[in-house]
Amino acid sequence: MSVDMFEFPVLEDTRPKDRSLPAFMVSTSRGFLPRQEPLEKLPVEFQAVESLLQRMPIKTLSGEPGLLAKFTFGETLDKELPDLSDEVEQYRDDLVTMNALYRDYSFLASAYLFEPCHERFLRDEPYGLGRQKLPRSIALPIVKIAEIAGFKPFMEYAGSYALFNYRLQDPDQGLDYDNLRLIRAFEHGLDPTSSEAGFVLVHIAMVKESGPLVKGTVDMLESCIAKDRERFDDGLRTVVDALKNVNAVMNTMWNRSKPQSYTHFRTFIFGITSQSMFPNGVIYEGVSDEPLSFRGESGANDSMIPLCDNLLQIQMPTTPLTEILQDFRQYRPGNHREFLEAVRGCDEASGVKEFALANPISAALYLQALNEVRDFRWRHWCFTREYILKRTMHPTATGGSPIVTWLPNQLQAVLEQMASTVEYCKDVHGVGDIMETANNQRETLKKEVAKYCGERGVAP
Repeated sequence: MSVDMFEFPVLEDTRPKDRSLPAFMVSTSRGFLPRQEPLEKLPVEFQAVESLLQRMPIKTLSGEPGLLAKFTFGETLDKELPDLSDEVEQYRDDLVTMNALYRDYSFLASAYLFEPCHERFLRDEPYGLGRQKLPRSIALPIVKIAEIAGFKPFMEYAGSYALFNYRLQDPDQGLDYDNLRLIRAFEHGLDPTSSEAGFVLVHIAMVKESGPLVKGTVDMLESCIAKDRERFDDGLRTVVDALKNVNAVMNTMWNRSKPQSYTHFRTFIFGITSQSMFPNGVIYEGVSDEPLSFRGESGANDSMIPLCDNLLQIQMPTTPLTEILQDFRQYRPGNHREFLEAVRGCDEASGVKEFALANPISAALYLQALNEVRDFRWRHWCFTREYILKRTMHPTATGGSPIVTWLPNQLQAVLEQMASTVEYCKDVHGVGDIMETANNQRETLKKEVAKYCGERGVAP
């Protein structure tokens, strides 16, 4: 199979005032961020939703304890929230408003289901069971909204908790980190100095760097088709530089969000697949008599590293852990999914990896790109170790993947591909230093995985 051009419509003009387009469309300027800054407040018809969300956080914007601090959120919602499905229908053609409704109803759903688990967590008890039914007043609207907006009817990373959940304190200052504020939060996140705010805003700051990553990807694909070595190498350099910037921002997490604070708001971002709190899923009242289950919020739903997996043709092992990785593909905006699939198809048809390895300089740049993916996944593992593994024995991550073995599954695959790539560029300056770091991490990772698996009684 051959390909003549990369045909996916990546935006240059994001058309921020056009509400007929989905909020999330891949662009060379904003990358995987939404086309425009997220809608902060809901239309007046949804005042009941707005009121509940403003009163919901453990610490509200005023600094006072909210409904979740008093463990009265669920009962208050049952009394105050009507079924607003008909009102949703009025905004069917306004996809930006629909995305805001998706964000806000998913916050209601997670807070409602996990409130009892949070109360037990604060008493140093196991999470126990969450509420097993989602009331009609949430279930019917969120299913309708999710279908129109192109999401699953449960909290997702891009469309809800992270990438559509920020506002600019001063519009003139743009996406500077200190100018970012959360729109919705569970714990103390409306305070921009809190750990919940830092956790989410660092992710937004990382994705801010994704525009050049998208541009470099397109340049690589188009130049590989044209067999233009110079432009191909320039595209690879753009990808490497973008990933370096992403990793630099990622490393600020340590200062923005404290490890000891993470588990206090983490309760509310679990999914309802493969979780002990929902052994049979959740009944969506008025929607289905059978329980439904969704993976929910996870940074693994971000599109940047999966893009690199496809672009660089990183070969994942055939394991149940890789099947989870593939399942996560469903939990990102539709346009992101389509772009990643288009990249993978064009990449395989045009032979990006083979073209890169056919020249020592290109191969060395390709190795640098792999090295940045390794660095990202290594940092992610370090965060998992310090923020989660040292603080809880709960066996699954928020998205339902095994907490100890899932990230190493992908990291080991990158390390193995680096080891095979080095043979094509081993005489290029700097390659030896890259591989020394990678090989040292391979050994460290084996020891750490064995340690945490041993503590938890699971197979490495």
